[in-house]
Amino acid sequence: MSAVPAFRPEAPPLSSYVESWAPGPVTDKDPLHAGPVAALSALLNLPDPVATAGDMLPPLWHWLHFPRWPAHRELGADGHPLHGHFLPPVPQRQRMFAGGRCEITEPLRLGEPAERTSSLASVTVKQGRSGELLFVTERREFRQDGRLRLVEEQDIVYRSGRGAGQHPRALDESAYPEFDDPWHRSLRPDPALLFRFSALTANAHRIHYDLPYCWNEEGYPGLVVHGPLLALLMFELPRRHAPDRRVRGLSYRLRTPVFAGERLAACGTPSDGGAELRVATHREARHATAEVTFA
Repeated sequence: MSAVPAFRPEAPPLSSYVESWAPGPVTDKDPLHAGPVAALSALLNLPDPVATAGDMLPPLWHWLHFPRWPAHRELGADGHPLHGHFLPPVPQRQRMFAGGRCEITEPLRLGEPAERTSSLASVTVKQGRSGELLFVTERREFRQDGRLRLVEEQDIVYRSGRGAGQHPRALDESAYPEFDDPWHRSLRPDPALLFRFSALTANAHRIHYDLPYCWNEEGYPGLVVHGPLLALLMFELPRRHAPDRRVRGLSYRLRTPVFAGERLAACGTPSDGGAELRVATHREARHATAEVTFA
């Protein structure tokens, strides 16, 4: 006599958790002190800070400001906050930073007080290879002296429960990426660099500093390089190679993770009106991609 399989009720669709979720806008203020910019400049081994008081901030360097520091008791097992204004009420959230866009009417100036208004732009459920995914887009408007300076959108992907990704079992830290792009910069992120970047961006996610957690809980072969760090490395290329061109708009997409110890290259190909950018390792040519439009 064959055994009767145990009944396992299907999990509710992710859309059911966010049907009535509609957080309102939130406004924050920041003095835009010069210290964080000097610290990130040192982290990237730049000879001098990229900006001092009164200078224009390079694209996306405003990520160093307006930090969100919840009380330590409010963090979950993965280091992310358990609750938050724009965190969807999905059980056992697993969070991934997918990409974003930014339109820059006028760059923010360091050392001048700024105001940020954050709002929920959209919530979409899609079917991925590992199940349902919830795409949340947060819109942020930045003002100085009452004028709208830039508008940013960030795309965050959530799944319920832990998802097994396709990651290498071992890392080859001696292999170099191949590239022939006109713009390029190589880097080999180590645990100290990731720790410092986490501190600068108020990021307590354990995948960036807790190696046993990466192995045992997430299935990663090593510490994960921050997606925002990959984006900043790509946008350093036009700043360094086209310093006289002002960035009007940009977009970026984070595709597959890079791990501490791997040699990566931020690569770029300029055009008349902008540039195409990417992050490569010996494993993949496009861990992250981006586009820049010049004013």
